[in-house]
Amino acid sequence: MAATIIDGKAVAARVRAEVADGVAAFIAAHGRAPGLVGIQVGDDPASELYQAGKARAADEVGMISRRVTLPGATTQAELDAIIDDLNADPGVDGMLVQLPVPDQLSEPLIANRIHPDKDVDGFSPISLGRLMRGEPGSVPCTPQGVMRLLREGGVPLEGAHAVVVGRSLIVGKPQSMLLLAAHCTVTIAHSRTRDLPALCRQADILVAAVGRPEMVRADWVRPGAAVIDVGINRTDDGLRGDVAFDDVAAVAGWLTPVPGGVGPTTIAYLLVNTLEAAWRRSGSDSYQGVHL
Repeated sequence: MAATIIDGKAVAARVRAEVADGVAAFIAAHGRAPGLVGIQVGDDPASELYQAGKARAADEVGMISRRVTLPGATTQAELDAIIDDLNADPGVDGMLVQLPVPDQLSEPLIANRIHPDKDVDGFSPISLGRLMRGEPGSVPCTPQGVMRLLREGGVPLEGAHAVVVGRSLIVGKPQSMLLLAAHCTVTIAHSRTRDLPALCRQADILVAAVGRPEMVRADWVRPGAAVIDVGINRTDDGLRGDVAFDDVAAVAGWLTPVPGGVGPTTIAYLLVNTLEAAWRRSGSDSYQGVHL
């Protein structure tokens, strides 16, 4: 058996095209483009790369993007004041603070400070509560991308047993909620799960999101299962996922590569969240051109 490789770049391109159509519709209805602001504290090279990529993607679909770059010594009070100004700015529909932040700053305080209607990362307690309740709101971008990849890959969801390895607020926990909403039976596993390989072998859908390079091997995977690799690990041999790609490709039914799998869809769904935040803030129904 050779796995079907799900091309995240191609899926992300389709999502971006849908967003561009939605941005054009928003401009026609409201006379302005949706606005996205990215805040970066410090000069971490990886954060700089991510922020530049997000801004470029927003520009390409017709949004207005802004970047706020702050010194690494920025205090919590200084960052709070900037977030408050952006919360009050009617031209800003979405904002995000690039993680990680310096040690003197608090990620929970940042998540609570950003207005939930502008929280396009989907990390605030209110956003996560809306996800739990199935109410409209921003959902973390990576889990949305995973769902799109599964659906575009033709992976059967209803009734499937999904195992999510990882329990972060960014991926694991929201991913489990989206899979539940798609009528999967979901197990959340982690580094302390007993006999993790045996549990993974039970999965029809296996989502690996633990940050350990090539941890998932072929003998962890049930033949024919869909394996979604969320990991991005920088090693001496280059970027590697949480899944041993060549090993698992011989067993799985579907598989995402690293790079070129989940990563491109994460930025695409940041654009989706910004567009939908703009529609919600305008008082109109959320644009329906982009779907999971």
